[in-house]
Parts: sequence; structure tokens; C-alpha cells
Amino acid sequence: MASQPAATKRQQDLQLQYTTYKNTLQQLAQKIGDVEQEAEEHKLVLETLEPLPGDRKCFRMINGVLVERTVQDVIPALRTNAEGLKKVLDDLVKQYKLKQDELDKWKKKNNVQVVQS
Repeated sequence: MASQPAATKRQQDLQLQYTTYKNTLQQLAQKIGDVEQEAEEHKLVLETLEPLPGDRKCFRMINGVLVERTVQDVIPALRTNAEGLKKVLDDLVKQYKLKQDELDKWKKKNNVQVVQS
């Protein structure tokens, strides 16, 4: 009779671990989506500004403050930010893949089968 509560406890522990893995994967996917969206916005702004003359006025939002700059001042900063976003995105995708592989190994090790309702 003592084995029944132990089995139930183990099942609850496995369910908790599975939920934790799934939540982590969901959070990473959300971050990836956010970074992809921001990178796309940078790309669109660069595509819009690059054909313009360098001395043309443009505005940039910095920490909630709209600042007047020239196109030649803004483009290098946008490129740097876009490259940084690409690196962050690559790192997040790697983290997601590693966590997914970790979940798959964990499921195999603990003989976990997911039942969709």
C-alpha cells in the first residue's frame, strides 16, 4: 500500500517537470517572436532611410524622447542595433533547440508519453 502514494508522488513530480519544460519553451518562443518583430522593424526603417540623402532630417526615439538627427547619423546606429538583434535571435534559437533536446531526452529517460486532450 505504501507504493501507491509513492507512484502518485512520482507522477506528480514528472507532471511538474514537464510543465516547467513546456513553460520555459513557451517563454523562449515568445522572446524569439519579439526579437524577430523588432529586427523586422529595424530592417524596414533601414530600407526606408538608405536611399535618402545623408543630410536629410529624421527623428529617432531614444528612451521615450523623440530626438532630431540626420539620416547619416541614424543609419550606423540602426545597423549596429540590427546586427545585435540578429545575434540575440541566434542565441535564443540555440537556447530553444537545446531546451527542446533536453525535454526529448528527459521524456525518453523517464518514459513519458504526452496525451493530448
